[in-house]
Amino acid sequence: MKKIKYLMVLPLLLVLTSSISAEAEDKLYRASIDSDGIQRVEIVGGEYYYEPDHIIVKVNVPVEFIIRKTAGFTPHNILIQAPDAGIDISLDITKDPTPVKFTPSKVGKYPMYCDKRFLFFKNHREKGMEGILEVVE
Repeated sequence: MKKIKYLMVLPLLLVLTSSISAEAEDKLYRASIDSDGIQRVEIVGGEYYYEPDHIIVKVNVPVEFIIRKTAGFTPHNILIQAPDAGIDISLDITKDPTPVKFTPSKVGKYPMYCDKRFLFFKNHREKGMEGILEVVE
């Protein structure tokens, strides 16, 4: 009887796992190099998320993020602090697209997140507004 229950649960777990991994992959963005030699990425900050939330760029190639916020009243920012890798971004996000330029000089994975907080509540990073900037060869 236990074997039958496990056999019934296994397909359900496989479906759930595949949909979760597919959702995570949808937010991955691998930047390409434009004809002018710049890697451009548009980042949208919404209610406790970034889209995309995993960005891959090449080392020693200029990057330009175009960052904007979706409609809403909650203030958000974006922080990516790795000055030793040529990345030091601290920007309040507005509805108007804001360009941010930098050239990553070191391979690695760098966290990006919002550190805004309302009174005694969790900060936005704790609510899920975080991601990864991955710099590759």
